Amino acid sequence: MTTWSLRRRPGRALGLVLLGFFTLLVLRRYLHLEPGSCDREVAQRLDWSNLTRPWLRRRQLGLQAKDQNFMLEDSTFWIFGGSVHYFRVPKEYWRDRLLKMKACGLNTLTTYVPWNLHEPERGRFDFSGNLDLEAFVLTAAEIGLWVILRPGPYICSEIDLGGLPSWLLQDSGMRLRTTYKGFTNAVDLYFDHLMPRVVPLQYKHGGPIIAVQVENEYGSYNKDPTYMPYIKKALEDRGIEELLLTSDNKDGLSSGAVDGVLATINLQSQHDLQLLSTFLFTVQGARPKMVMEYWTGWFDSWGGTHNILDSSEVLKTVSAIIDAGSSINLYMFHGGTNFGFINGAMHYYDYKSHVTSYDYDAVLTEAGDYTAKYLQLRDFFGSISGTPLPPPPDPLPKTAYESVTPAFYLSLWDALKYMEAPINSEQPVNMENLPVNNGNGQSFGYTLYETTIASSGVLSAFVRDRGQVFVNTVSIGFLDYKRKEINIPLIQGYTTLRILVENCGRVNYGEIDNQRKGLIGNIYLNDSPLSKFRIYSLDMKKSFFQRFSFDEWNKVPEAPTFPAFFLGALSVALSPSDTFMKLEGWEKGVVFINGQNLGRYWNIGPQETLYLPGTWLDQGINQVIVFEEKMAGSVIQFTETPHLGRSRYIN
Repeated sequence: MTTWSLRRRPGRALGLVLLGFFTLLVLRRYLHLEPGSCDREVAQRLDWSNLTRPWLRRRQLGLQAKDQNFMLEDSTFWIFGGSVHYFRVPKEYWRDRLLKMKACGLNTLTTYVPWNLHEPERGRFDFSGNLDLEAFVLTAAEIGLWVILRPGPYICSEIDLGGLPSWLLQDSGMRLRTTYKGFTNAVDLYFDHLMPRVVPLQYKHGGPIIAVQVENEYGSYNKDPTYMPYIKKALEDRGIEELLLTSDNKDGLSSGAVDGVLATINLQSQHDLQLLSTFLFTVQGARPKMVMEYWTGWFDSWGGTHNILDSSEVLKTVSAIIDAGSSINLYMFHGGTNFGFINGAMHYYDYKSHVTSYDYDAVLTEAGDYTAKYLQLRDFFGSISGTPLPPPPDPLPKTAYESVTPAFYLSLWDALKYMEAPINSEQPVNMENLPVNNGNGQSFGYTLYETTIASSGVLSAFVRDRGQVFVNTVSIGFLDYKRKEINIPLIQGYTTLRILVENCGRVNYGEIDNQRKGLIGNIYLNDSPLSKFRIYSLDMKKSFFQRFSFDEWNKVPEAPTFPAFFLGALSVALSPSDTFMKLEGWEKGVVFINGQNLGRYWNIGPQETLYLPGTWLDQGINQVIVFEEKMAGSVIQFTETPHLGRSRYIN
């Protein structure tokens, strides 16, 4: 396929030739249904071969909402979409996942754009590697998929702070998702950098993006009536000219609507199908109907159960949605993984952080494998396509590698001398306001607070989210949302008090203005505030481990001091394959492979294994580092299948 640089426009004549060739090559495979019919028997009789009409060369009108139909130029168009988030899938596997989407009979990819990952520090942007949005969108185009882009700035997505950067919270008066000047200034700078990447990928510029979503589920937040019009204008002023959409659940649909923007709805049960007609018609009259998020499963939280939605129920609901004359997007088609510390959390009655796996019980598994849902949906979409679907790619191989026994160890207390100098502060400082990362604070990971005490008593603190308390190096318990006090045992003389605080994930839906992490405000011993703190930022980025030379590691003792880092070597003899790590006997921590943060593990479940992509392994020796908070097992095991409460892998 012919490609060209997005940074420079080719000459007019060459551009027309390339555009025509691109269109004929890629778009001739896109899916259309006849106007006014979603009846399966009628669809089976359609002639789907006439897909390269003259309008494909013009690209003047794009996707339009005309009366009750979507129109792509002059033809009725049905959106059969699926969500895949590029930031949750290794870049090397993007093509595999999207080929599987195409082979399932879908014609449109939807994806969020995570602001917090693309702008980790104010004014410093990252669109490289796994965050290469343009490469992801162009891969979809090459495969023959249209794209609906959901650029936020807020995206929810069960990601930390709903995809908003934590450095926004340095402002004590910050009002997120409003027209508060501190927020809109940051959004404007972000969009100034993001939209020049998006504009050339739009349909009318020869790209695959046929629609763009304005924010996300704002009707459920609804704190500023001028905010959504501001976001709409911010997109349009920067060159977004394709169809604009909103996306809301039933509770927020009426409040989330914006003039000149098509409203769509999010739902899961057949019981909610009546909302397609009643709610959408009430909000916007006779317009095309679309379920922007049909939830094919649900996310999991630590300490809960693995959520399962039966494949037969999914098939019935998908069929009913289409029979009701609605376009649909499967959220998620493929969930992927919350690699690193990017997972979000929910806090209604209790705070619950999301697990590392974003398997979601989706159409493809976390590792991209086929499920019963995939097979049944492929049969269904194949039955209404009128032409044979492309063959599904072969599943990627899996390997159960030999167990790894960690040979070396370094306690956190011994590691501190290799860290950057601690921050000295009279009072505790929350993560976001620490003077680190070029003044942008700490977004993810752990923060260690140290001070000196001279008496025992009751220690109380406002800890977010989970703080392990130590007297010198001895753990005496945890402080969290429920446990706000702990007894300090009898001590002699001046003693070091340490609190290791973990950001377990900022809330991604609901009240988000108060999501600062670490120690919030003063910490008290017998109702007297403590002072003179030494604070270590333990964000555990790749540079963090580069401070540890091999000479600093010790052999693993019989009784290690925790928390601690454990170092082992995974040997891969042949071409690396995907695998799953199982940390039986370990309690809670984080795993790093060749510097890549795989994410958190915790023995409270439901997740029992960590997905390790083969593309992150090298043939030969691979470095394995485990940071364990409390109790280490003797080995690290590997298996070919995941353990998420119930396996659903189909070979």
